[in-house]
Amino acid sequence: MKDTKGNPLHLKSLNHISLLCKSVEESIDFYQNVLGFIPIRRPGSFDFDGAWLFGYGIGIHLLQATEPEKLPKKTEINPKDNHISFQCESMGAVEKKLKEMDIRHVRARVEEGGIQVDQLFFHDPDGFMIEICNCDNLPVVPLAGEMARSCSRVNLHQLLQPHQQQKIAPVIQQ
Repeated sequence: MKDTKGNPLHLKSLNHISLLCKSVEESIDFYQNVLGFIPIRRPGSFDFDGAWLFGYGIGIHLLQATEPEKLPKKTEINPKDNHISFQCESMGAVEKKLKEMDIRHVRARVEEGGIQVDQLFFHDPDGFMIEICNCDNLPVVPLAGEMARSCSRVNLHQLLQPHQQQKIAPVIQQ
C-alpha cells in the first residue's frame, strides 16, 4: 500500500449516517424531538420510503426497512455496541431530560490521567445506540504525540506532521 498517512481520500468531514428503520415516522419523531435534528428535503427520485434530517453538522438518513419484522431487536444497552456520540453542554441537563422523557439509559464514566468523561447511552426506536458525553474533557493526543487538543477544537490538519500538512493544505483550502 502507498502512503496511508495524511488524508489519502481527501476527506473533509462526516456527511451523514444512514439507518434502517421499522417505522420512518417513529424515527423522525425521535431524532427531531429527542435529539433536535430537523427534517430536510430528500431527492424525490428515490423509489423507497425514507427521510433526511440534519443537525450539528451531520445528516441522518432514515431508510424504511422492506421487512421491518426482520430487523434485529436490541433491548440491552451495551456501551460497546455500534453507536454515534454527541458532545453536550451539560450532562445533568441531558440526564434530567432523558428521565422526563422516560428514555431508558445507562451511565458510564471513563477516567484517564485524572480526567473524567461522563457518558449516557440509550437506544433510538430501532435499537441503534446513541451516546451523549462530555468527551471534550478528554484531550485528543495523536499517537505520534505532539500537542494535545480538545475534541471540539481538533481537526485533521492539526494532527498531521508538517510534511503531511503540506500535502493536504491545497485540498483543505478548496
